[in-house]
Formats: sequence, C-alpha cells, structure tokens
Amino acid sequence: MLKNLLLITLLVLVLIPQAFAAGMTVAEGVITTQVVDRAPVDEIESYPAQQGTLYCFTKIVGAEGDAEVTHVWLYQDKEMARVTLPVRSASWRTKSSKNILPSWAGDWKVKVLDAEGQELAVIPFKLL
Repeated sequence: MLKNLLLITLLVLVLIPQAFAAGMTVAEGVITTQVVDRAPVDEIESYPAQQGTLYCFTKIVGAEGDAEVTHVWLYQDKEMARVTLPVRSASWRTKSSKNILPSWAGDWKVKVLDAEGQELAVIPFKLL
C-alpha cells in the first residue's frame, strides 16, 4: 500500500509541472481584411496583391498574469514587420496589421511567438 502511495505521489510530482508548462496557446489565428467587435470578419487564405491593409487576429488562451505575444509578418521568409502585443488575461484577443503593396505577391505567413521567442503558431496566406 505504501509502495502504491509513493508511486502515485511521484507521478503527480512529475505530471503537474508539465501541465503548467503548456502555458499560452493560440486558440484562433486568422488573416482577415477587418476586425469588428473584437472578431475577424473573414478568413483569408489567398487575397489579391493590392494596396490595402490586412490584419492578423489571434485569440490567446492560457496566459498567466500580464504576458505578451509577437506577430512576425514574413514575405517569402523575409521579415517585413514585428509587432509585440500585450496579453492581459487567460483569454485575450489581439491583432496586428500590415499595409500591403501590389508588388508583394507571393507566399506570406505570420509567426506568433511568446515572450521567450517560442513559436506558438504559424498562419500562412498568399497574395495573388
């Protein structure tokens, strides 16, 4: 009986820190043409390469206390913008924007990073 109790105690001590280490995750991440009432109006996977603005909307869950995420906008794997955004609760919606030029047709993605630079998500899209 003591042996089983010791085994259970060891398992709890090993598994509980791993559960807390999961931390922040991206519950939703989309590229959109507009954000209204803290929600994306559409989800872009491909879009005409024209003068205008696109938004990266993310819903972050699991943050403890004040935290931050960074949206890194990449065009053909070249960094075009880096925006650090606050995360102020366990469920937080945030966005960044990028002005787009017609000459920037091709593959794009936004990497979502935590404060330590760990990748939380990648949101790809294409400008046609």
